[in-house]
This record gives sequence, structure tokens and C-alpha cells, in this order.
Amino acid sequence: MRARAGTAALLLAAGLLTACGGGGGEAGGPVEITWWHGQVENQAKVIEELAAEYNKAHPDVRIVPAVGTTNVDEMLQKVQAVLAGGKAPDIAYMYGTWSPVLAKTPKVYDLTATVKAPGFGWDDFWPSERAVAEVNGKVVGIPAVVDNLAVIYNKKLFDAVGLSYPDKDWTWDDFRAAARRLTRDGVYGTAYPVTGTEDTVWRFWPQLWQQGGDILSADGRKSAFNTPQAVQALDLWSAMARQDKSVYLDQNGEKFLPLFQSGKIGMVIAGPWALLDIIDHKIDYGVQILPGHNGDHQTIAGPDNWVVLDNGARRAQAAAAFLTWLTRPEQDARWTLGLGNLPIRKATTALPAYREFTEDFPEIDVFTANLDNATKARPQLPAYPELSEKVGNAIAQALVGGTPAQQVLTKAAAEADKVLERSR
Repeated sequence: MRARAGTAALLLAAGLLTACGGGGGEAGGPVEITWWHGQVENQAKVIEELAAEYNKAHPDVRIVPAVGTTNVDEMLQKVQAVLAGGKAPDIAYMYGTWSPVLAKTPKVYDLTATVKAPGFGWDDFWPSERAVAEVNGKVVGIPAVVDNLAVIYNKKLFDAVGLSYPDKDWTWDDFRAAARRLTRDGVYGTAYPVTGTEDTVWRFWPQLWQQGGDILSADGRKSAFNTPQAVQALDLWSAMARQDKSVYLDQNGEKFLPLFQSGKIGMVIAGPWALLDIIDHKIDYGVQILPGHNGDHQTIAGPDNWVVLDNGARRAQAAAAFLTWLTRPEQDARWTLGLGNLPIRKATTALPAYREFTEDFPEIDVFTANLDNATKARPQLPAYPELSEKVGNAIAQALVGGTPAQQVLTKAAAEADKVLERSR
């Protein structure tokens, strides 16, 4: 996942999805399963190949891949529209941030029995994946893609200033010092997207978690991010941006990776999706886990899911059986590794295909190992996108506008509490 999903779309979906009814299955003959994947080019080709293989081995089922929308960002809205007409797909690719909305409708098939069945191997998926797939005891999806945030750095720029490459024990103070050393001759040490969206916010949460903090109170009724530790974390970025001048503040979120690829930024906090373009630009890069606090190097993961829409028991069960097959290690290797994504299952890392994958994508195994550092997930609340917007604006105000961290976080917490109150 990159940070995604608009507040308006989610709030609209909360009402529309809940209002939709179920569909029916065929009385006889092969059961037809419509698969909306939202993928294009190479991804779509792999989808077609997997569907054809499954159909050949299962003559009683016909998996029909259909784009549905060429932009996954629009998948929820697309599904909303067809649900209103009673023609939902059987399987749809959905961002993990949509799980709280999807959990509120009976039209989304509960996959709990599927993932708990003997032989499925639910424990073989990383905890961060399972946490996003399950909402209040209901499994609303089976992981399709997983990622996490780490630091990608330009070795050439480190060498140019005589700076040692970061090790797995580095701290945020080490990160700041490295960014300061790297900043010279038109090169920024690092970057931060200050769009005010989730792309801004999810880069901040790990620093809160590393210090023992959390986003919400234990009962989920109040915000909990306005703490001295959070202020200290935001103050660090403010000092880097405004005093050290070592942070490129990307106000549209689309420039910092191209600048890294052109050798103008020394370090970026990004996910494995960034590596393909970096490799294409022939950057001599390294990957290291996030800097830590007192030895805690928690990161954040952004899993997405395959969601089953209930069009009758026969179709829903056939769709669930297909997803069981699709997410086995052998198929996982073809769907994820073949496209430059991390494995969704631990067992996949034992396959020869994974060794080849690490050769094609040097140091991507750091991202895979980093999934063990993704121990928490963002709150599974429909109101989270609106809460995130308040925090994103606060971070942008501190970094771009220079407003004190304590002031912006206090305001954001008060606004977030109002959001949470309205959502109850």
C-alpha cells in the first residue's frame, strides 16, 4: 500500500455498502466467479495466467478476471455503483484502509472460517496482514499485497562525504546527523511528503509506536497521539527541515522519489514499490530498517486484501476456495515476487523463487525481514481517514509553516476527538 483512500469515498461507502443486499448463484453447471483485480500490464497478465491454470484444474469453476476499473484507487466506488444494481463481482481488490467500512456490510462475505480451516495456514501470514484483514472478529479479506516502510539510501552520496552506511542499530539522532552531512551542493539529506494526506501521516506513526505511544486510547474513544514523545518526534523533523535545511518538503508527494532517482536526495523513507524505478535508474542503493528509539525499530505496513462479495453461498464458497489456492506459497511467488512485491506468506521465502527474487531486487530481503517490525496496525475505524487528515495537516503546518509541534498536535488531538465523538 502507498497511503491512500479519501475520506469522502469511505464515508459514502459506509452508507451505501450497508444498504446493499445479496445475490444468488447458479443452479447448475460451472460456477462463474467474477474477479475484479484493478491491475494492468504485467500484473493483469499474471492474473490471467493464474485464472486459466485454476480453471483447467477445476472444471466445475470458471474464474473470470475483469479489470472493473483500471485504477485501484477507484475500486471501492466502482463496487459501490454495481452493488446498488445488484451486480457485484465475487472478488475485488481492496485497500486495507477500507476494511472498517467493508466490515459494516453483510454483503462482504466473512472469511473467518476459510482462514481458520486446517491447512490454510493463517498463522503463516505476518501479524500486520492479519490485523488489517480482521475487523471486530470478522475477516473481511485475504491479503493480496503487503509492504512496509524502511530507509533507502544512495551509497554514492554516502561515500562522497565519507559517511558510513546506516546499520540496524541506528537511531533517529543518527538519521538526523546523516541527513545533515549529506546536504550539500544541491543535494538534500532526506525528504518528507507534506501533502497532509495519509502519505504524510503513516510515516509519523512508527516514531510514536517506537516510544510506547499509540494513536488512540485503549477503548478507542479518544486520541492518544498528543504526548511529549510525539512532540519530540515532530520537533526532530521540524529542526531538520527548518534549521538543518536537510529535508526536501514535497508538497504534492510525487517529486521526492524522482529526485532520489536522480541523485538529489540521499535517503528516503519508502517501501519496496520504490525499488523497481531505482534499479532502472541504476542507483547504487542500500536498504536499512527505520531508525529506532531505545532499540525499538517498529515500522508500519500497508496490506491490501482480496475481498469476497456474497452473491450466494455457492459462489462465495467457490471464491473463498480459489483465494485459498491463490495465496498458497507457490502461487504467492508468481503473483507477488514476479511483480516486485513482498511475499505475503512466510513459507514463500523458503522457495527457490524467493532466492531469485532477492537477486533481481538487491536488499529487498531487508523489507521482508522488516515485516517482523510491523507489530501494530492503524485503527480499524471508519472515522480513521478523517482523523488522519487532522494529523496530516498538523504535520504539514509544523514542517512547512513552522508552527510549534505542541501547538499543532494539541489542535489536531482536539479535532480528532470531535471526529471520534461524531462517529460513535
